Amino acid sequence: ADFNYGADEYDAEGNEEPKALPEGSETMPYIDESPTMSPQLSARGQESGDGISPTPTDGLGTGGERDAGKGLEMRKLVLSGFLASEEIYINQLEALLLPMKPLKATATTSQPVLTLQQIETIFYKIQDIYEIHKEFYDSLCPKVQQWDSNVTMGHLFQKLASQLGVYKAFVDNYKIALETAEKCSQSNYQFQKISEELKVKGPKDSKESHTSVTMEALLYKPIDRVTRSTLVLHDLLKHTPADHPDYPLLQDALRISQNFLSSINEDIDPRRTAVTTPKGETRQLVKDGFLVELSEGSRKLRHVFLFTDVLLCAKLKKTAVGKHQQYDCKWYVPLADLVFPSPEESEHCPQVHVIPDHELEDMKMKISAIKSEVQKEKANKGQSRAIERLKKKMFENEFWLLLNSPAIPFRIHNRNGKSYLFLLSSDYERSEWREAIQKLQKKDLQAFVLSSVELQVLTGSCFKLRTVHNIPVTSNKDDDESPGLYGFLHVIVHSAKGFKQSANLYCTLEVDSFGYFVSKAKTRVFRDTTEPQWNEEFEIELEGSQSLRILCYEKCYDKTKLNKDNNEIVDKIMGKGQIQLDPQAVQTKNWHMDVIEMNGIKVEFSMKFTSRDMSLKRTPSKKQTGVFGVKISVVTKRERSKVPYIVRQCIEEVEKRGIEEVGIYRISGVATDIQALKAVFDANNKDILVMLSDMDINAIAGTLKLYFRELPEPLLTDRLYPAFMEGIALSDPAAKENCMMHLLRSLPDPNLITFLFLLEHLKRVAEKEPINKMSLHNLATVFGPTLLRPSEGESKGHLTLASDIWSHDVMAQVQVLLYYLQHPPISFTELKRNTLYFSTDV
Repeated sequence: ADFNYGADEYDAEGNEEPKALPEGSETMPYIDESPTMSPQLSARGQESGDGISPTPTDGLGTGGERDAGKGLEMRKLVLSGFLASEEIYINQLEALLLPMKPLKATATTSQPVLTLQQIETIFYKIQDIYEIHKEFYDSLCPKVQQWDSNVTMGHLFQKLASQLGVYKAFVDNYKIALETAEKCSQSNYQFQKISEELKVKGPKDSKESHTSVTMEALLYKPIDRVTRSTLVLHDLLKHTPADHPDYPLLQDALRISQNFLSSINEDIDPRRTAVTTPKGETRQLVKDGFLVELSEGSRKLRHVFLFTDVLLCAKLKKTAVGKHQQYDCKWYVPLADLVFPSPEESEHCPQVHVIPDHELEDMKMKISAIKSEVQKEKANKGQSRAIERLKKKMFENEFWLLLNSPAIPFRIHNRNGKSYLFLLSSDYERSEWREAIQKLQKKDLQAFVLSSVELQVLTGSCFKLRTVHNIPVTSNKDDDESPGLYGFLHVIVHSAKGFKQSANLYCTLEVDSFGYFVSKAKTRVFRDTTEPQWNEEFEIELEGSQSLRILCYEKCYDKTKLNKDNNEIVDKIMGKGQIQLDPQAVQTKNWHMDVIEMNGIKVEFSMKFTSRDMSLKRTPSKKQTGVFGVKISVVTKRERSKVPYIVRQCIEEVEKRGIEEVGIYRISGVATDIQALKAVFDANNKDILVMLSDMDINAIAGTLKLYFRELPEPLLTDRLYPAFMEGIALSDPAAKENCMMHLLRSLPDPNLITFLFLLEHLKRVAEKEPINKMSLHNLATVFGPTLLRPSEGESKGHLTLASDIWSHDVMAQVQVLLYYLQHPPISFTELKRNTLYFSTDV
């Protein structure tokens, strides 16, 4: 008989991984107990057709004796095939257990790869399963090798079947084991490496000594195995005479196995039933995602699930080992009872505690610095332990940012009393949630109260139904995922059409940075029109960005609707759209025109991208008669002034009417206005003052920044740049003080006087921080690179490298300016007179 339960039948090499399951599909193993079917996950389908045992009847004769003889021979074939696959299975379990000991050993050290809890969850019951099968194999092997017709081994199968309870525990834990392993390998590079390549010993007589298999594939093996053992029992019984002593024992083993399989499937079944609404329709998950809830005065990260007829707010429960990971329902509101309170109705809602901008900026700087360190470690083939430590720190910082930066209130009110408040970082996202809820509310919905069991079942379904698995922070990204774009995106918002009636219209632009979206620019309001023509250009700084969103609003001038909460956006969103920023498409020197269609409205815009290393190049002006791109010494000499006229005029205008402007120097001015001012200053036009007084203040602030950015050499000079970098890195305060003052003294007079003039102005701006939200730190972030960045950047490398070098250098450039901004007033004459200007006892 050529029929054989060979290694192939039992997925011997272990290298066929379970197929990836479709999103949102049932991922609990559903084991088929029918003897003629191959084991499978319910979502896996039957594409592989493996393990279906042929019924070997051909050519075996029909005579009773011959039948019995052949039957016994078949038993041997069935058993030896099964034994071969059992050896492979044991090797697979061994491979799975191999990393467990060293992982446990490091778990108690100061730098664990995994915690003991995680190890317990991932390798739950594997040791027990291994020992059961090893003992079974060791007992069965000699019987098959010294085969004779009187061999009995039914008791071994009976014992194996009686120990199946351990598989029940394994199956119950399977999903959480898989998820824990996945999470751990995402957050821990060392574990990722281990779990991607586990070495499985080849069978004794095989040519291959080892095969590499992923941990995910190996964790699936025990589930596969239970069914395969049952299939073998069917085949053995088929070929064991009814009067053989093994027959009743094998029958018993098969009964136990089948009962066990049925019980597992019954257990799984409730989790597979669809949850229904009060009207008997299937309740489906429409949208889910992470939102920050303001609960009892503190910010909490929640996972929010929007079902067909209910909004459920949950958090992940900490679960004991071996238990399914579950969500804990914090509250739910039936959509029939859900209303969005208008701003004036939300008087009783808690006030939003907004984290100061400079704290958020500080955190972004920290994250950028850690990213640079991670890149450096990787480039230097650093220790994975060090990289892990950095990644952990980065995750903590990014999580803090995710929790603390959102400030746009999204209020939910239950008609029966309670109100809830979420904070979002993007109005786009807020309107997505609102629209999704309102669309569902158009249906005929009923109010209801969920019983505790219904609530439990609904919350239980969240885990398998969710579509958003990871907190949106960049440290959750794979290394090979696109790092996004670093640099400057120039966007011109041209016009829009498709409005049904005249309105006061404007657009805002949002981009994602650090994993979440923020609003970066806003056009002016075009009044009373159906076809606004903005034609405004913006320069938006990108920090690992992948998408651009455009929102179109109708401006609300109704005073009664304006809410005391300054982050409340009461203007009505007319439309919104999003496009991916494709690095290849965007990185051309030319403008690329595009249209975003939204709710019947079309917004026309153009954009081009400049990578950071390109945008930071200082190019001297060919025309030496102007002021932009001309050395500061040339300009002051020509003007016979100590500080260039452009610097004095812009600062004067900002102090006159922009010092209380929210986000002054941070918010982009309209690029066309800035270009117009640049042309006027370059031509030394007599209309400068008139134009300045009429111009939007952000454009004037932008012109001043542009002037410093376009200097052919930075204000603090190329020659001294390395020394500034070294000085700011000194730890001893006295040494740092001496060095930093000595460096200022070494600057040419026009540079020093202009720098001190600007310094005093920025300090005056920061005094108004409660109103303009611009701290010294914010100002240092805006101006540091502009005043210090060398004219020939070293960052000619790859785009992502440019961003890493950038973040490291920028950190230091910001710190240099911040040092001088936080310093007591510095006088030019004192500085020049006194070589050791400040005493060293700091």
